[in-house]
Amino acid sequence: MPSSAPVRRAVANEVNKLNKLYYNGLIVEAGSGWGTLGIHLAKHCKGWRVVGVENSPFPLRVSQLLAWISLGKESRTSAAFQKGDIYTRSYVDADMVVCYLYPGAMQQLGSIFHRELRPGTRVISVCFALPGWTPEKIVECRDLYRTKVYVYKVE
Repeated sequence: MPSSAPVRRAVANEVNKLNKLYYNGLIVEAGSGWGTLGIHLAKHCKGWRVVGVENSPFPLRVSQLLAWISLGKESRTSAAFQKGDIYTRSYVDADMVVCYLYPGAMQQLGSIFHRELRPGTRVISVCFALPGWTPEKIVECRDLYRTKVYVYKVE
């Protein structure tokens, strides 16, 4: 499900608030789908590199093409979309993880994030909370659904 413009702006706003902590950091988008959120972050969050991880071949190819069209030469340094399984990919190199996934996926990823993410790493989840985690912040978007964006800090 592609993220709406208000949701993309809300996520980018939260990422930019953390720029002082992680300038030149790596954002991993778990389940990047069509790439709309990752491309928006690459365009509007300077100093970050976005790596989108997607298992479905068609959305992956579309996201790669859209990144090339939208970001041009900058796409090589600011965003990459790669085939991968979000449950087996390592997150140890991530300074931030962004996701817009269904509750079952969030349940599985919660334990993976606890194991692999460094203390202080942020996780931003659109629409669905991480079960058992307490958000540092919840942002309600100004869209039709009043979509919630959850911001977590790994302890």
